Amino acid sequence: MKNLVEELRWRGLYHDSMPGTEEQLLKEATSAYIGFDPTADSLHIGSMVQIILLVHLKNFGHRPVALVGGATGMIGDPSGKSDERNLLNEETLAKNVAGIKSVLSRFLDFNATGANAPIMVNNYDWMKEFSFIDFAREVGKRITVNYMMAKDSVKKRFSGDGVGMSFTEFTYQLIQGYDFYHLYKTENCLLQMGGSDQWGNITTGTELVRRMGGEGAKAYAMTTPLITKADGSKFGKSEGGNIWLDADKTSVYKFYQFWLNTTDIDAEKYIKIFTFLEKDVIDALIAEHHEAPHLRILQKKLAEEITVFVHGAEAFETAVKASAILFGNATAADLKQLDETTFLDVFEGVPQAEIARADVDGGLDIVTLLNEKSGFLKSNGEARRALAENSISVNREKITEEFKLSANDLINDRFILLQKGKKNYFVIRVV
Repeated sequence: MKNLVEELRWRGLYHDSMPGTEEQLLKEATSAYIGFDPTADSLHIGSMVQIILLVHLKNFGHRPVALVGGATGMIGDPSGKSDERNLLNEETLAKNVAGIKSVLSRFLDFNATGANAPIMVNNYDWMKEFSFIDFAREVGKRITVNYMMAKDSVKKRFSGDGVGMSFTEFTYQLIQGYDFYHLYKTENCLLQMGGSDQWGNITTGTELVRRMGGEGAKAYAMTTPLITKADGSKFGKSEGGNIWLDADKTSVYKFYQFWLNTTDIDAEKYIKIFTFLEKDVIDALIAEHHEAPHLRILQKKLAEEITVFVHGAEAFETAVKASAILFGNATAADLKQLDETTFLDVFEGVPQAEIARADVDGGLDIVTLLNEKSGFLKSNGEARRALAENSISVNREKITEEFKLSANDLINDRFILLQKGKKNYFVIRVV
């Protein structure tokens, strides 16, 4: 077996592991699992490290197991939380679980066959029939309260200023620990992985496997570091909130722009973590970037690799074209290729006005549009002067005073982009 841990180390994806983990992964193809919490009906880029870890597992000949926490999601993981989360109902959880399965299926083929074909499981399937009494007898008996209280996720909640921790949340680590035992028993799963904040929950699982699995039972743990930005702030959010992996929640254009706008220091780190490029390729890109940082070679390659990985090559090309519209030589034809969401994302913050569709259908002269109908320019005189100076564009194409707006000019049958000079944009909505 190739050395997966060595690969993760140079990429900055390795934080800690239990003794014997690296040796186990070198010895034989190993089934390993990562849990995903169904707090929403999609995943955002905060989950990208764990998704990429599962793909690395597969690429190195191991068997990835993705667990969606339909049962643990009903309780809420206390790790890293100062307050207890609101409990989700079954209907919301089912919707969230289905959404997460849909996202994960884009990166791992759960219909594949073969020795290390990925599988997806939902812990609700084995927890739903588990009675409280049976759980207390079979699982609760194996782990002492002293052991559970020693976990950082528990100690921080007890020593903090909040209201403490309910019994519900206190049981979370036992239920997650039982997941590991169940997968050990049914899938020969020997390794659980997760973020470094999950170390306490994961090691409870390894302890349960050893105590419930019989003589010779072995289980391993490995964690990834929590990713931060160069300024120390949390990775994964923009000013607008989460960057989601579904295009209907975060457009491909915005997703692409997030990575494109990464700082130089972060780009050097992220290109190792979030792409599958080989070390020599990455080293060459970093060296090239140092010679000409203004060209943003690293950011462009990072944005390309991860956008193609998440959304596909075609969506990436559209995002690149959309990015060029503000700064490049885009044409009316380029604009008309944009879907409505991407168009509005590109021109977010640009002043807008509405006009009636009847005005367009009848043909609208440009002077009336520029002033009376939109307020883009302050007077008919200013509109005529700007037209005479050849500084007015409709959908990125220069026009004269003879121009009349028609339905054929509409982008997505709804929008018109006006422009004065290079940087003065205005969007017309036709309603």
